[in-house]
Amino acid sequence: MAGLTLDTGALIAAERGERRFWAFWKEALRREVEVTIPSPVLAQVWRGGREARLSMVINGCRVENLDSVSAKQTGLLCGRSGTSDVVDAFVMVSASRRRDDVLTSDPKDLERLASFESRVGKIIDVSRLRAE
Repeated sequence: MAGLTLDTGALIAAERGERRFWAFWKEALRREVEVTIPSPVLAQVWRGGREARLSMVINGCRVENLDSVSAKQTGLLCGRSGTSDVVDAFVMVSASRRRDDVLTSDPKDLERLASFESRVGKIIDVSRLRAE
């Protein structure tokens, strides 16, 4: 695995304490994988409570901001793919920059977007990971 981008579903799995996510996370840390969270993903999950698990993951990641260049690329991807989900589209734009794999709970939508962003690595479904 080169790099890893987390989408909203992956962070929700972390916050819920899902063993599958945490086993995968520990392995990524062991391998020193660079993990990225697109800033709109963070906005979707952060609610400001006692989110200790979520904070632990965020502290181990790079947060990529949605700037004007990224926003335009994301809009273009939405147009090409016929979707209006800006967050999912930015996840794919972000991951494609680094050829990252993407950890998600919604592989179907991201696989559709990946067909328009060929530089994205694997789409990994958090629900299909082995729990250890």
